[in-house]
Amino acid sequence: MNKKSVTNLLIEYRSVLALIVLIVIVTAINPDFLSAGNITNTLRQTSVNAIIAVGMTMVILTAGIDLSVGSVLALTGAIAATMIGADISVWLTVPSVLLFGAILGAFSALLVAKGGIQPFIATLVTMTLLRGVTLVYSDGRPISTGFSEQADAFAFLGAGQLGGIPVPVWIMAVVFIVAWYILRHTPIGRYIYAVGGNAAATRLSGISTTKVYLFVYAASGFFAALAGIIVTARLSSAQPTAGTMYELDAIAAVVVGGTSLMGGKGKIFGTLIGALIIGCLNNALNLLDVSAYYQTIAKALVILIAVLADRFLDRKRPT
Repeated sequence: MNKKSVTNLLIEYRSVLALIVLIVIVTAINPDFLSAGNITNTLRQTSVNAIIAVGMTMVILTAGIDLSVGSVLALTGAIAATMIGADISVWLTVPSVLLFGAILGAFSALLVAKGGIQPFIATLVTMTLLRGVTLVYSDGRPISTGFSEQADAFAFLGAGQLGGIPVPVWIMAVVFIVAWYILRHTPIGRYIYAVGGNAAATRLSGISTTKVYLFVYAASGFFAALAGIIVTARLSSAQPTAGTMYELDAIAAVVVGGTSLMGGKGKIFGTLIGALIIGCLNNALNLLDVSAYYQTIAKALVILIAVLADRFLDRKRPT
């Protein structure tokens, strides 16, 4: 293997290398980091951000952004808690809430595709709107799922285990496999990359960019609703302030995973690595008893380093 191939390989898998280095450093400082209990806890905590980041990846691949995912999580969580509290079947509640999340995402897509509004502004509007709707709907108070057989079945989605592995981790794995298949092996996956690479050329080639935008933003809303279900199920209640700043964590996972904010370039499993890096970093800072204020600063620095490294390595990539 020549120097050019080695350099390309290191650049291609830089996120994986960063994750390994992070794990080695933290383990050297605190060996408890690699204990089975801590790994399970880290994966469970990472799963919510990772699931949201899947939809965010699809949106960013089209050169867009979705700031509304945290608000979608809060509103759909409140709807789910209300339905379960009313003793409505889990089998009806979950699909209904997921569909509602997809519709909320599609609304953002219409603002972008038909309204001609920049994705940042469009989703900033929906983020604010949906947060307000959630506060009005819940009257600013938590909504309990109550005590019933349906509540117990619903709680399994957030707090249950299968084979010793938390259910949210299984859900995360399925979501990533499905997203990988869509992006890699379906026409809509190729169209998503094409729109991010050059939306005008894609439109001139006969592909409906409106349908692509509808798909990615609806998918983002769908996955945010799924995360809302998991959070609500784990807590057995919906918090009106749930999901605050989750959009930034999702964007961070996507960027750290190597997806370009300019669109058209990135891989879904890079996002998984990015989410794991953010999750491990959060867990490590907690283990090291670092103040929450400094944790926010550390996360911001990691994102900054990831973006700068991405730009630097792209220029250094052999041609």
